[in-house]
Amino acid sequence: MERRGKTTSIRGVLFDRDGTLIVNVPYNSELALVRPMPGAEALLSELRRTGVKLGVISNQSGIARGLLTKEQVQAVNRKVDALIGPFDVWKFCPHGPADGCSCRKPRPGMVLAAAAELGLRPDEVAVVGDIGADIAAAHAAGSRGILVPTRETLEVEVSRASRVAQDLWAVLPLLQAEQEGNGPDGRDRRVTP
Repeated sequence: MERRGKTTSIRGVLFDRDGTLIVNVPYNSELALVRPMPGAEALLSELRRTGVKLGVISNQSGIARGLLTKEQVQAVNRKVDALIGPFDVWKFCPHGPADGCSCRKPRPGMVLAAAAELGLRPDEVAVVGDIGADIAAAHAAGSRGILVPTRETLEVEVSRASRVAQDLWAVLPLLQAEQEGNGPDGRDRRVTP
């Protein structure tokens, strides 16, 4: 995607995993339960076609809670990669909400680390997620956030988000609007099919 005007070009997109790229199964370690969200494969294919770098950033507090191991999380990540990948970078936070780490969303640690690994500045990255913590992490890092609500998304999270897509395929017009100079100016960026 090209740079136009004063808007910084989106050169990378980081996705939340559970509830965004794949159907959310809490603390899932069962590979048979890993299923892509509707529209994930089509969106990722189009972004790859345009040369955008792709990554995944995911809170995995099940590790801190003793419900999952790092190896189980990595096995699910490999399954996602096999189904709809490959992704250029994977980051996950193994900490719990009370651990105070800098990587757990809504903090910006994973966004910053993934952007750096991709060789991009945070303002060249968009973050796509299904809850407010995903969008807050994007903003804290200086990236753009796009909310794709699901049944788990709170109404207040939807009302606070400046960019909301009804589904994954509707993320594409929002990214394209960023490229056409309709950058982060605080105006509502809601797209529905």
